[in-house]
Order: sequence, then C-alpha cells, then structure tokens
Amino acid sequence: MATLEDVVALVHDWYPPATADSWDAVGLVLGDPSSTVRRILLAVDPAPAVAAEARSWKADLVIVHHPLFLKGVTSVAATTPKGRTLHTLAGAGAALLTAHTNADQAVGGVSESLALALGLRDLAPIIPALGPARDVITVFVPVDAAAPVRAAMAEAGAGRIGDYEAASFTSAPGEGRFRPLDGAQPLIGEVGELSVVEEVRIEAVLPRSRRAAVVAAMLAAHPYEEPAFDVTEMADPGLEPTGTGRVGSLPPGPDGPLTVRAFAERVAEALPGTAGGVRVAGDPDRDVRRVAVCGGAGDFLLDRVAGLDVDVYLTSDLRHHPAAEFVEKQGPALVDVAHWAAEWTWLPVLAERLRAALGNDVETRVSEIVTDPWTMRL
Repeated sequence: MATLEDVVALVHDWYPPATADSWDAVGLVLGDPSSTVRRILLAVDPAPAVAAEARSWKADLVIVHHPLFLKGVTSVAATTPKGRTLHTLAGAGAALLTAHTNADQAVGGVSESLALALGLRDLAPIIPALGPARDVITVFVPVDAAAPVRAAMAEAGAGRIGDYEAASFTSAPGEGRFRPLDGAQPLIGEVGELSVVEEVRIEAVLPRSRRAAVVAAMLAAHPYEEPAFDVTEMADPGLEPTGTGRVGSLPPGPDGPLTVRAFAERVAEALPGTAGGVRVAGDPDRDVRRVAVCGGAGDFLLDRVAGLDVDVYLTSDLRHHPAAEFVEKQGPALVDVAHWAAEWTWLPVLAERLRAALGNDVETRVSEIVTDPWTMRL
C-alpha cells in the first residue's frame, strides 16, 4: 500500500517545491508521512465544503492547488473557515497537500492542462523558466594525467547533463610551456629551466552549485602545483519546457480557422460552468490560429502577450483598466474565465498521473464542488 510519504514524493517530483514562488506556501500541510493512503480527493480550494466531502468519502489525502495558509496565522480554532477546514480534515484522518505555483509552471501543470483542455498544440511557455545555473570548466593537463583528472571532476559533479554523466571533451594534444621559479617544487622540469610538456585541454559542464567541489577535485588530482584552468558561466539558453503560461496553435475546424466567438464557445464547453461564465474583449469575428493562456490571475503577462504572435489571450481576473488599454492597442483578443474553472482543468490530469503511478492500490476522485466565490449573475 502507498504511504503518504510515497504520494508526496511523487507530487514533489512532478511539481518540485523549489520551483514555487518565494512568497508561496506549498507542500504537506497536515498528515503523518507514514500513514497509508487509499483514497485521494483533488480540489482547487481547501474550502470547508471540500473538507466535508473528504470526510464523507473517507479520503486519506486531499491535494489542493490553493494554499490553506498562505499568510501567517496565530490560531487554527474552528471558529474560522480555515480552522474548520483543518479540524474537519484532522478529525477525518485526512492529510492535506498543496501544489500551487510549483504546479503552475510545470510540465503537466495548471497552464499546460488548461491549454490541452482547449485543444491547443505545439505548446511552449510564454516565459520559459530559467534553467539550472551552469558553468564550463577548462583545464590543461599532461596527456598521461588526463584520465584521473577527468574522473575526479566527474566524481565531484562535472559532466552531468540531463540523463548523462561523466560527459567531457578532450582536445588534441598541444604544448604547454612553463619555467619554475625559486620556491617552486615542480613535478616536471627544473627550477629556472623552460619546460615543454605535451598537454590536452579538458572541458566539462557542471552545475554552478558544484563549482567549488569540482575545482577542488581537479586541483587535488592535477599533477601540477599551479595548473592552468578557467571557469566560465554559461548563459541560460531559455529552452526549458517549464515556465509561465503556455502558447500554442489552435487547429482549424472543418470550415477553416475558428473565430474568437467560436473559440470562446469552445472554452465555455471545456471548462466547468460558473456564474461568471466566459467574457470576451475584442473582435468576435477575428480568426484564431495561435492562443496564449495562463491559469489563474494573468494580467501581469499582458505586456508580454502584446508582443507575441497570438490572436487570443485567455486568463482570469482581468481588471478594467489593464484590459481596456490592452484592447485599445488592437492586439490579441481577450478571453476572461473564472479563476477556479481555469485551474480545475489540472485536477483530472493530476488524477490520471496518480492512477498511472499508484495503480489500483489508490482511488482518486476530482471534487466537483464549485468553490468559485461568485454564485450569481443578473
């Protein structure tokens, strides 16, 4: 049987907590890691109604998108909605796990799930996530000492690229020249005499976090007292598949490209219904070939989206003035949907990933309780 620790490890592997924004609060909120998990309820919000559903269904774990405690609290008494949620879950023996901004940017995360639910293809982030900081180390080594130096650097972490390790490049031999001065204790050559040694150039990529360890290992393995080497910081190529939002192509219908109106109708069909519905700004008859989306509140991306080759930007919580100014620039049309509905599209994706990873030992359920705060439109 799966334990809570097993499930948390899976979720954190898919949506690493280290990728969450610095202000966020993600991870395990409630529960004993050694406890058994047989039923997992998935929801957007840790609302009292969701906690009641977890109790009624006898869930062992509730995974939510929005944090229960995003800001500090001084009490979890059941006199507050957050306190009631926590007391209900604790009384039912249900754990609580949050994946928020770490799930927003990830492959298989919120924005990607939203894009796929709308039928978008060839997805790429609006703003690619920064890749891990990397360096390149270059060192010149006598030919017969190249192998141990390469091995020492690899052992310290150099040459790890994706699913590969011990990757390095050694160039053809050249000539290294040096004259040891008084006080030197050269392994090769004599003090005061010019020496010429056949050397090779070794280069390897390394995580910047391993820089000190790799340099120390190289110096320890190198036969020279004062080896020639340099470390160069690599630029981020911006090729990470993770990042903020998604841009994708919208396949045409049988009669050609969908219009903004037809795309908005597709959005209304694909997302769970809410009182707020789907709002559109821009020409409803405009053809749509490329679409940008951002799950959750996305008006912070308006300036970035204005410079993209897209016909529509879909997100939530757009404010009057930013939306009006955006449309006035005659850029992409805007489609504004309920925050809860957009992020709900991630839950079935997560449920399927859990089923595939945990098999029949664990049952998953996507909550259909609408926790969008707006309940009526006149």
